[in-house]
Amino acid sequence: MERKNHLHSQAFLLLAATAFLALGFTIGRNAGEITPISIEAAADLVGLSFSPAEKDSMISALNTQRDNFEILRKTKLENSVAPALIFNPLPQGFYPNQDQKTYDWGLPVTVELPEKESDIAYLPVNQLAVLIKNRKITSEQLTKIYLDRIKTYADTLQCLITLLESPALEKARAMDQELAAGKYRGPLHGIPYGIKDLLSVKGTKTTWGATPYKDQSFDETATVVQKLDDAGGVLIGKFTMGALAMGDIWYGGVTKNPWNLNQGSSGSSAGSSSAVSAGLIPFALGTETLGSIVSPSTRNGVTGLRPTYGRVSKNGAMALSWSMDKIGPISRSVLDNAIVLSVLNGKDVKDASTISAAFNYSAKNDVKKLKVGYFKAFFEGDRASKNDQKVLEVLKAQGIELHPVDLKTSINPGPLVNMLLVEAAAAFDELTRLNLDDQLVAQGKNSWPNIFRAARFIPAVEYVQMSRQRSVLIEEMHELMSQYDVIVTPSFAGQQLQITNLTGHPALCMPNGFSANGSPTSITLLANLFEEEKLIMLGRLIQENTDWQAQRPPMFNK
Repeated sequence: MERKNHLHSQAFLLLAATAFLALGFTIGRNAGEITPISIEAAADLVGLSFSPAEKDSMISALNTQRDNFEILRKTKLENSVAPALIFNPLPQGFYPNQDQKTYDWGLPVTVELPEKESDIAYLPVNQLAVLIKNRKITSEQLTKIYLDRIKTYADTLQCLITLLESPALEKARAMDQELAAGKYRGPLHGIPYGIKDLLSVKGTKTTWGATPYKDQSFDETATVVQKLDDAGGVLIGKFTMGALAMGDIWYGGVTKNPWNLNQGSSGSSAGSSSAVSAGLIPFALGTETLGSIVSPSTRNGVTGLRPTYGRVSKNGAMALSWSMDKIGPISRSVLDNAIVLSVLNGKDVKDASTISAAFNYSAKNDVKKLKVGYFKAFFEGDRASKNDQKVLEVLKAQGIELHPVDLKTSINPGPLVNMLLVEAAAAFDELTRLNLDDQLVAQGKNSWPNIFRAARFIPAVEYVQMSRQRSVLIEEMHELMSQYDVIVTPSFAGQQLQITNLTGHPALCMPNGFSANGSPTSITLLANLFEEEKLIMLGRLIQENTDWQAQRPPMFNK
């Protein structure tokens, strides 16, 4: 099957090249004459056929269209400009709950401060918060611990782009002064954190992990970073990402997996996941379009939360796919991600795709009342993982009744992923047209430069048809997901990762042990739109009855 797909890809690229030359659409060069022959080549590319008279009749209209393209290209569009067509994941008649209640995190009254700094560094946010609130450690002391670890290990992991030492220490001291004066902002008060370097921060560079942009900066701070700052968070660094949000290769190298330095961190939230795993920061922000939180969280053995599309503002973030990009937390525990999400949540006037919705997590909610399903076929057969099956056993031991579920839709999600490619090619239009794509490190057939070029040949009509099929997929998944509170699934089995990224459903990816070669593995929990609190409830139950998330990569446990 892999070879067959590879041959199809080669044939596609050959046709694309033929039409490129025939139509005179060579990037960066003058367009050639449009003829019946060039129209025939282009028609072959998209699987259509026209009669000689039809081809002849089109020439005038095609010349006008191409002239209009040239007029359009004279207007420079920044990556931050979103299309007028805004994706909305809400099924017909579905509206999220707007009644926000007071959070009850169920935090301990007291936490003992470990003697070793490495033990402090690996504490989850929910325990660090108690230590700071009770003044057993200051934000400045905690920040210095993480700064020292970053200086010691970041080069080894190739996970850091910008260290914000001076502003971090200044913010930490301010948080300590506020606490001394009796002002406490909440559980993120004085907690250091990091962000993926596609989020803008005024006064710093935002490189997107790519050579053409490695010195760029923006005169604004991303909404999510501003929210974390207001909640008392201490931004300590901007961490690596695969160039333009793909993989773990960036302009400075390959971000490493702390569990195996011969292996990349996976991506594209590579640096965020690697740094959390190695205890360089207690939590970080990542982004996902088609697996960029789930995949590196799995590889690095950390806990990642992909929120519902529209719950978290993307203002100030690099756009890859306006209809699929999502921002979420990566940490060492489910509860930590819930605390961070409570701060990130909310409609933003600067992001038209955001949707107002409550996030009502409470430790008092009864997890035993959740109706939990599992994709039965993915837990059976030769490819079934013993680690995945252990998660089901843990849930059964805690009194959770599990209901078998089949993941069946009338829509094949594979072709719909082309919507991502079209949007990405549009987001980086000038990179292709001005031949700046040659500056990217990765230049393989499956790398962005080639993908962007090929995506130019996906017709607008087909993009609209994909969007229409996506509407059907949304309705079918809503019908399935609304029958359960949570569905448990292997992280990469079947097409659930593609489907739920297309439909905007939230996902919680958690460690569930190690493979035979010592690599971390993961399990994923899914919930209906805007019901992340149910993911947190079940995920917390799992983590309170296992120690998978508490494991540390030996080389960095010092």
